[in-house]
Amino acid sequence: MRHRIAGRKLSRPTAHRMSLLRTAVTDLLRHETLRTTDAKAREIRRMAEKVITRGKTNTLHSRRLAAAVLRDKKVLTKLFDELGTRYVDRPGGYTRITKLGSRKGDAAPMAIIELMP
Repeated sequence: MRHRIAGRKLSRPTAHRMSLLRTAVTDLLRHETLRTTDAKAREIRRMAEKVITRGKTNTLHSRRLAAAVLRDKKVLTKLFDELGTRYVDRPGGYTRITKLGSRKGDAAPMAIIELMP
């Protein structure tokens, strides 16, 4: 039974999956939009929402917790300087997923995940 087990495995070992998601969240925060498969977009959303919530409180503790996920120090600075102040009054829902249809090669459902304005 899968009771209380959240998240998708994405057909990858744990270390590979976590590395993929951390890199994708870093790229999402850097470019503010990302084109990927629908399943990956939903997992990226879970991590990105938590990181952005951390970015709203600029303390050393929250900065270190966000740095444990993000791969780039410039993106970490952007999170606390720009994105944290942008979403300070918003109680969640920082990302939007828009479905694009199927990919030509393998018919995987594609989506765009982007940060809300």
